[in-house]
Amino acid sequence: MKTSIATVSISGALPEKLEAIAAAGFDGVEIFEQDFIAHDGGAREVGRMIRDYGLDITLFQPFRDFECLPEPLRSKAFDRAKRKFDVMQELGTDLILICSSVHPRALGGIQRAADDLAELGEIAGARGLRIGYEALAWGRHINDHRDAWEIVRRADHGSVGLILDSFHTLGRRIDPESIRAIPGDKIFFVQLADAPAIEMDLLYWSRHFRNMPGEGDLEIRRFMQAVMAAGYAGPISLEIFNDQFRGSNAKATAQDGYRSLVALMDDVRRAEPETSIDLPQIPPRVAAQDISFLEFTAQGDEVESLSAFLSTLGFANIARHRNKQVSLWQQGDVRLVINSETEGHAAHVWNTRGLAVCDIGLQVGSARDTVLRANALGSPTFSQPTGPGEMAIPAIRGLGGSVLHFIDADSGLGDVWDVEFAPVGDARPAQAGITHVDHIAQTMSYEDMLSWTLFYTTLFGMEKTPMVDVIDPDGLVRSQAVESSGGRLKITLNGAETHRTLAGRFLASTFGASVQHIALSTEDIFATVTTLMAAGFAPLPIPANYYDDLAARFDMPEGLLDKLKAGNILYDREGEAEFFQVYSRAFAGGLFFEIIQRGPGYKGFGGPNAPFRIAAQKRLGLGKGIPET
Repeated sequence: MKTSIATVSISGALPEKLEAIAAAGFDGVEIFEQDFIAHDGGAREVGRMIRDYGLDITLFQPFRDFECLPEPLRSKAFDRAKRKFDVMQELGTDLILICSSVHPRALGGIQRAADDLAELGEIAGARGLRIGYEALAWGRHINDHRDAWEIVRRADHGSVGLILDSFHTLGRRIDPESIRAIPGDKIFFVQLADAPAIEMDLLYWSRHFRNMPGEGDLEIRRFMQAVMAAGYAGPISLEIFNDQFRGSNAKATAQDGYRSLVALMDDVRRAEPETSIDLPQIPPRVAAQDISFLEFTAQGDEVESLSAFLSTLGFANIARHRNKQVSLWQQGDVRLVINSETEGHAAHVWNTRGLAVCDIGLQVGSARDTVLRANALGSPTFSQPTGPGEMAIPAIRGLGGSVLHFIDADSGLGDVWDVEFAPVGDARPAQAGITHVDHIAQTMSYEDMLSWTLFYTTLFGMEKTPMVDVIDPDGLVRSQAVESSGGRLKITLNGAETHRTLAGRFLASTFGASVQHIALSTEDIFATVTTLMAAGFAPLPIPANYYDDLAARFDMPEGLLDKLKAGNILYDREGEAEFFQVYSRAFAGGLFFEIIQRGPGYKGFGGPNAPFRIAAQKRLGLGKGIPET
């Protein structure tokens, strides 16, 4: 399978685009005419530059408003086409995209269009070139791939074929199953783009909101299943028009594109096993089961302060690493690690960001398969030297400088806590009823949210929830969750659009630390909060106005409102399903804990309470140090 991407899909000048495309692992590139024209070198030089990057030129595009024109416009269109053929031969590519006409004087007519393409195909064929015809979703007369195929069929020329674009088919809600009936050798090229489900003008939607397969809501997999079942054997290419991508890092966007293509075609191969897809075998999406551990990096007095703070949350220091300055704190199934080493990954994170979560450990179905799949999707393996008696736990580099380690039940990796750590004494403080990590919240710039959702949903068996708006007094934060199939592993992704928001200030203060918020689960939040407050825990203070409003919005059992108010506990309800949450005060530039009780059937994250929680946090500031006990 040859992978390709259109130069219009990413930002930068042409050389920068090509460098990013090659580094991401693509085999070829569509040259978008505007990028070629803007470059200061000729066609022959551009072709050589592309091949020097190890890339093929899979397509030259677009050629607009060709078919069904009256004279003298028709003759002029043929002249324009011949000039483009000259450029193609200089570039060293044999295929050009002709999109269906939007010209106001185009006459229409299936046979007229077929005759024009047949005549142009004869000219192209004499030069060893091919033309591919594509139905634009907003074409004046042809806006359906089925009509475009009929035109190509009637043209009946070996140099004339069909180009399919997922957006033009799915954006018009055309069933892609009809593609299965098209001979695969007459499909000359396939372009892919996803898009969010938005009701708007097709042209505007296409020009501004396309994204990578898997980042939107279109049925891209069904489209490609039909394409491959037809017998298509050519390049699979991305053509993405997106305002956000135009201003994003070219290398990151190209890497996302490659990840999306490999994951998509792996899905297609599994759904259509009888089709021929030349793709290296990779493991399927891995079952992500739970958070195994969260590791903090801390130095100096921070270690003692963080340890004291974790004690107020009911955690006990149960073990210390045999070789390193690393301590293990546990309560229920929650493991928190404090790493104060002065060398290695944790130290590098501390030098850059200060006290922060430096590592996320995930319990997965297979640690080995997770790393193999991640590598195939473009995420490099992470490793650092192991000391005597230490286990090599599989890990990868995630996004934003993050690191993820993977532990499974079958390889013995779960024994790391006994192998590498020695118990600390017998004294254990009273537990507070915390059972497991309900979810973690990762904060990022809004422009990076699509990358993070794509990262999780292509690597793991996780689904994304609809994006929601979180109102901050100083702006808006976009939030979207990804969840494992069983719901045990949940990660909320929060995209900050401005540094004035709490999320944005956290990013600025920590130089891009990703984990801002750790939510711990309990089965009895009132007993837990009572225990924690007796141990010195100081909850985030919530104003009386909030509880007055709760009384107006919900019918509550007698005494419940007083209990909520006494513990600074927030409340929400979905139908009959209840949700309780209480927050710690912020520390380390905005990091904080949440303790929740999730009633049966409650699927959300307390979204209606977010504006009040954020306002309360802002009143106390970001919290540079650790709350005193």
